[in-house]
Amino acid sequence: MPGNELRASRDPFRVALFALTVLTVSRIHEQYKWLSVLRPALVATAAAAIYAYLRPDVVARRPLLHTWPAKVIAAFGIWAAVGAMFGISFGNSAAFILNVYVKTIVFGYLLIASIRSTADLKNLVWAYVVATVLLCYTTLFVFSLHHYGNGAGYDRLANADTYDANDLGLVLCVGLAFTLLAFTTSKIKGKLFCVVVLGACGAAIAKTGSRGAFIGLVAIGAGLLLFVDRVPVIQRVAFVIVTILGLAAFAPPGYWEQMATIQDPQHDYNWSAVNGRRQVAIRGVGYMMGNPIFGVGIHNFAKAECTISEKALNYEVGTGIRCTPPHNAYIEAGAELGLPGMALWLFVIPGGVVHLILFRSRLPRSWSRGDPEQRFLYCSVVYLAVALLGYAFGSFFLSFAWSDISYYLMAMLAGIWICVEDRLARDSAGATDPSSIAPALPRSGWRAAASEAAVARRRLAGGGR
Repeated sequence: MPGNELRASRDPFRVALFALTVLTVSRIHEQYKWLSVLRPALVATAAAAIYAYLRPDVVARRPLLHTWPAKVIAAFGIWAAVGAMFGISFGNSAAFILNVYVKTIVFGYLLIASIRSTADLKNLVWAYVVATVLLCYTTLFVFSLHHYGNGAGYDRLANADTYDANDLGLVLCVGLAFTLLAFTTSKIKGKLFCVVVLGACGAAIAKTGSRGAFIGLVAIGAGLLLFVDRVPVIQRVAFVIVTILGLAAFAPPGYWEQMATIQDPQHDYNWSAVNGRRQVAIRGVGYMMGNPIFGVGIHNFAKAECTISEKALNYEVGTGIRCTPPHNAYIEAGAELGLPGMALWLFVIPGGVVHLILFRSRLPRSWSRGDPEQRFLYCSVVYLAVALLGYAFGSFFLSFAWSDISYYLMAMLAGIWICVEDRLARDSAGATDPSSIAPALPRSGWRAAASEAAVARRRLAGGGR
């Protein structure tokens, strides 16, 4: 990968997970049917699991639930399973859990288990960047535009085989943030590569025509100016300009007029229509408050729309009824898993931004100009906060609570905590080479690992200086 200064292991386990991440994020195999027939994501998952079973030393030696994001993933999974029994359709929830959600949770935990060092964390960042490149390619050169409305309408992406246009816009926003991280921590070749990707991200986001993605993009720009304090203001502004140039160059007809409607939401379809986002959200809050502990059950929002909602109760035969998805990750988590689900989502996504900013304030300031590992860790904390900020705003308009992207971000949160703890522990012991302490942790030495982590946490609580 271009400009990589931290060399990760090239064992089959991490190669398979790199490929799995690229496939999961880009969904490139869904675009090309011949590739889909080969089931590459399933093959990559099986290869990673089998190799980890045969060679357990390739997996991180710490307990899987060592970090708070890993515990949040477990809490989501447990509450989804329990809540399914009290929802409006146990069969629908159970089918979703077994066929989809289990794979998402396994994906998140496989990523966490693969992170033994900062180099592994960087590998996962580059996997998302590679996936972003593939998404930009298909968006710009494969997917076509569709014209909506008559006369003064607008053009936007339609009939994509990987993501809905709105979903794609948010996935690209996250990719933009990780591309900025890769740019900041790479050498010259990597920087040149990332500049091209930044422009392509802006162009691809423009083609999606997504107002939610545009809001997420604005949030990312604000995060760059507010959080990235160790990068010169001129460079931060340059990041924004490169993206805007790509956005402006490829903006389809009517794009800016469509974005302008954000300023006047009351005159938009989504404000008053029965299936508009506002009315759907109001009904979703009703589902949550009517079932505050367990919600209606995971993946049962659309079923609730067609069975227990006010519009279903007032349905007139022959008029048709739409089983609407939540279109809002916050409402999705709360309506389907009750108030506990809403609390978990708030804690890990928008709350993750707060966690990371507080975490950064405790890191040694010298890390921002330190060795490659220190710089990468410092920048990772900052740019993941930027990515989560964009995601927190963008997911307000999308059903992303149970998406793979959400669990990738949780895994990255866990990975940053793991790598910072390890580096602080090594610094306190006077070591800078990751290999100098790896042999000291026995394969089953959970107590030894916990002791090292405790030392790091005490140092971190004291300011890490």
